[in-house]
Amino acid sequence: MSTGSGKTVCVTGASGYIASWLVKLLLSRGYTVKASVRDPNDPRKTEHLRALDGASERLQLFKANLLEEGSFDSVVQGCDGVFHTASPFYHDVQDPQKELIDPAVKGTLNVLNSCAKTPSIKRVVLTSSIAAVAYNGKPRTPEVVVDETWFSNPDFCRETKLWYVVSKTLAEDAAWKLAKEKGMDLVAINPAMVIGPLLQPTLNTSAAAVLSIMKGAQTFPNATFGWVHVKDVAEAHIKAFEIPSANGRYCLVEKVAHYSEVVNTLKKLYPSVQLPEKCADDKPYVPTYQVSKEKAKSLGIEFIPLEVSLKETVESLKEKGFVAL
Repeated sequence: MSTGSGKTVCVTGASGYIASWLVKLLLSRGYTVKASVRDPNDPRKTEHLRALDGASERLQLFKANLLEEGSFDSVVQGCDGVFHTASPFYHDVQDPQKELIDPAVKGTLNVLNSCAKTPSIKRVVLTSSIAAVAYNGKPRTPEVVVDETWFSNPDFCRETKLWYVVSKTLAEDAAWKLAKEKGMDLVAINPAMVIGPLLQPTLNTSAAAVLSIMKGAQTFPNATFGWVHVKDVAEAHIKAFEIPSANGRYCLVEKVAHYSEVVNTLKKLYPSVQLPEKCADDKPYVPTYQVSKEKAKSLGIEFIPLEVSLKETVESLKEKGFVAL
C-alpha cells in the first residue's frame, strides 16, 4: 500500500512551479489532493495538473483567493495535511506592498486560520524560502555557514529594496506566530533558487534566470545564489509531512554558486551555444557561502547535483519551445 493511500491533503497555489511537482509526487504516492488555483477555468493553470497520473481519480481543483478571508475553509475541510505554497514571486514590482507583501502575509494567515478551524489537519507544511533565512546584513563569505537559526531582517531588506525577501520573511514570521498561538504543527521548507524541469506551460521566475543566459544575454549578473532541484524541494515537502519528528525549518540548497559558475557549467553542457562571456559589472564577484545540509539530510534528501539540475532545466525549456538550441 502506498504511503498516501486513504489520506487527503491540500496544496495551495497548485498551478505554480514547485506546487505542480508536489501534486505530481503526492498523486504518485496515492494521496487524494485538493488543489487550489486562482482560476480553475484557465487551461494554462490546470491542464498540466489534470494530465498527471492519478489526477482523474484523486485530484480535485478548487477556486480560492489568497486575500479573501475564509476562502480556504472548504478547500482544507477533511484534509490530513496542508501544503501552503501559494505566494507571488517576481522581480519587476511597481507596488511591493500590494503585489508581494500583502498576498504573501495575508494569504498565509488566511490559509493557516482556515487550517486552525479544521481538526482533521495534523500538520501544515509552509513553502518559505532561503530569502527568509540569509538576508540579515551579516557577511556571507566562503567560510560562513548559513543554517536554520538564521532569520532575514525585514528592515535591512527594506533598505536594500529586496521586496520579495521582505514578503517571504514577514510571511514566515507571521506563520510561526499564528501556529504558536493556535497550537498548530507547522513545518517550513526554505529552498533557494529552484530549477529543473517545468510541468506547467508558463515560464516561472527561476527557470527564466537560466533561459536568459541561454538566449543570447551579453552579460551574466554579478550575483551568487543557492540552487536546488525542484524534485528535491517537492520531495522535502512530502517528507516534512510524513516524518513525525520533522519540525521547524529546513534549508534546501544543493550548492551556492556565482552566475559565472552557472555559465561555465552550461558551456560544458552546450559547447556550441553562444553564452555570455562577461559579468554585468566590473566589481569583484559576490562571494559564495555555505548552507548547512544537516537538517535536509535528516529528511532523507540526497541532493541532485547542480549540473544535472541545469541540464534538465534547459532540456525542459527546449521541449516547451522557450529556446531553440
